[in-house]
Amino acid sequence: MSTIHVVKEIYIYPIKSLAGISCKNVLAEEMGFENDRRWMLINAENLHVTQREYPIMSQFYPQISDGKISITFQDQKHEFSIDENLETPIETKVWEDKSEVVEVNKATSEWFSKQLGFQCKLVKINNIGARKHESSRTKETYNVSLADGYPYLLIGTKSLDFLNEKLEDKITILRFRPNIVVSSEVAHEEDDYDTFKIGEVQFKNIKPCGRCIMVNNDPKKGIIKKEPLKTLAKYRNVNNSVLFGTNIVSLNSGIIKVGDSVIF
Repeated sequence: MSTIHVVKEIYIYPIKSLAGISCKNVLAEEMGFENDRRWMLINAENLHVTQREYPIMSQFYPQISDGKISITFQDQKHEFSIDENLETPIETKVWEDKSEVVEVNKATSEWFSKQLGFQCKLVKINNIGARKHESSRTKETYNVSLADGYPYLLIGTKSLDFLNEKLEDKITILRFRPNIVVSSEVAHEEDDYDTFKIGEVQFKNIKPCGRCIMVNNDPKKGIIKKEPLKTLAKYRNVNNSVLFGTNIVSLNSGIIKVGDSVIF
């Protein structure tokens, strides 16, 4: 059992591209952590919207309590039930993956439309298999949530430390929206993980994660800057993809918690 590789932080992001929630323990499922990216906003063309186009989305802060999700934005607040949704299916996409979703309710869609200044709907993915993602690396198909590609993103602490040594303005791990942060010995060692166990759950590494302009959004201000992508591109550019963190899948369901060892 490793005393070096330990889970330091766990995050879920209930609504795609909104702020995340720090967790002490969480249920890992095939599609990702429970309540992680099961919801997202779509525009009038039924296309998903993210911080890439609307950096201010980082200023919407969710909390989960008593079966409800509450969203705080500036001095406004709205809540809805985790279990509620309308029945009419909506066909949408997350990048190239087709997905079937349902609208949560009209009032919630209207609230987000008012805050963001354009017509949108909050939708939910209800069923395993409602979105499938084929891995370019493994050629396997995975049942996934509304995350960009894979159910989980893992980052080692030394990777951020190494990057911050090169940055004038230091950043936090929140720029990279990880699900699992583990203590590590060497920067980017997580790229080479194979299978490993945390708590009750066996995970498998799929591939390092290619990063986009979204990591340049300062989550506390909702402002796009030049860093850290500019610096990362100087030493983490592989085949025209800037890598940071690694995409993983779970091989079974179970609980993991902060403080658990990573067992290889």
